[in-house]
Amino acid sequence: MSSINSLLQPAAAETLAQWHRMVAAGDLSKLPELLDPAAVFRSPMAHTAYPGGQTVNLILNTVLQVFEDFTYHRELATADGLNVVLEFSAKVASRELKGIDMIRFDETGKIVEFEVMVRPMSGLQALGEEMGRRLAPFLAAKSR
Repeated sequence: MSSINSLLQPAAAETLAQWHRMVAAGDLSKLPELLDPAAVFRSPMAHTAYPGGQTVNLILNTVLQVFEDFTYHRELATADGLNVVLEFSAKVASRELKGIDMIRFDETGKIVEFEVMVRPMSGLQALGEEMGRRLAPFLAAKSR
């Protein structure tokens, strides 16, 4: 997956490389260092974005625990070198799903937006149920 790095601005390429290393290790403990404090997360289940680097960190750490057999397949970058789309597959509660992570970086390489889309509906529902079970009180308070 290193070929996409040549299409990205250097700071974004380094952040993406760190993201891939952390996901492969199953350890997002250093994720806060990669997030802009004002970063937002756009969920495939919610119509409103979840703002704040701490919130994005909590959501992504939880998702990494929820997903089984998580694998990235393809990467695409935008012409400005500040956005990537990462195609993935995973399982949640024995439901298979495919999705994309759309990540936007600022010029310093910080993640400013992380948006996820998931299909099919059965996989999305399984993901939403499990994430809701784990994060409902926190996310309900954040979306007000």
